[in-house]
Amino acid sequence: MKKPEVNYLEFRLRKLNTPQFSHLKLLLAWFACLGLFFLSELLVPPERCTPMHIFLDDWIPFQEIFVLAYVGWFLLIAGSLGYFLLYRVESFRRLQIFFIVCQLVAVVVYVAFPSCQELRPETFPRDNVLTRLVGLLYSADTNTGVCPSLHVAFSFGIASAWLKEKGVPGWGKWLVVIFCVLAALSTMFIKQHSAVDFFAAIPLSLLAEGIAYGKGYWLPKMKNAALRN
Repeated sequence: MKKPEVNYLEFRLRKLNTPQFSHLKLLLAWFACLGLFFLSELLVPPERCTPMHIFLDDWIPFQEIFVLAYVGWFLLIAGSLGYFLLYRVESFRRLQIFFIVCQLVAVVVYVAFPSCQELRPETFPRDNVLTRLVGLLYSADTNTGVCPSLHVAFSFGIASAWLKEKGVPGWGKWLVVIFCVLAALSTMFIKQHSAVDFFAAIPLSLLAEGIAYGKGYWLPKMKNAALRN
């Protein structure tokens, strides 16, 4: 059985600033970022929001089966952070920074350029457990503050983090990547996001990737690749 990098049984609040446990402070950023997100929802009235729509939205059918990937995304975040927290603290730090950058930039965009989507079906084409779950999501989440999609950006970040991991079998990495792709696509198939939001998440992901990993991570990789060639 794999041994954790840090013995969290030794954690005490007074040790939060020590090198052993200081990375735990990054978890507090979730409260700040979520607070800012909900504040942006309150500050921006729906009538100021611009509907996001392109022709692809009309071609993508509503498919409730994708709600499983959409909801599974929350478990994917928790599972990934939990694994890295135990076994790869440095990966945990970088992934948390990725999430923080995405969240902060997205909130600024949501306030500066308020967006919404009007793609949700008025009635579902089928009545089953999955469409009822989609209905619950609709009632719990507003259709504003959608571009760029954090669901998509976070999916890209998690896939990138797992692909970089050493000691994880290739099949395991690709299972995570496939699920991340499905989670990103699910935003459009259950009509939670426009394709505009999907594509807008790509530059956001690249920005967060550059800040989270930076030259200190990428330059040595590029140099080693050049030497091998």
